[in-house]
Amino acid sequence: MVKIVVDNDKCTGCETCANTCPVGVYEIKDGKSVPTKVDECLVCRACEAQCPTGAIQVIE
Repeated sequence: MVKIVVDNDKCTGCETCANTCPVGVYEIKDGKSVPTKVDECLVCRACEAQCPTGAIQVIE
């Protein structure tokens, strides 16, 4: 099972993860990224690689 951790102290709500994710795992809520569909994650790690602040960690 996949776990996605978003560091809210680092997240700026830039929407890069939401725009990068091929299956729409993320939503921006209250200016922060929230992984709302973790069960659909493909573990491609595009969000992790593209996050400009390094706020996302995908754990298998």
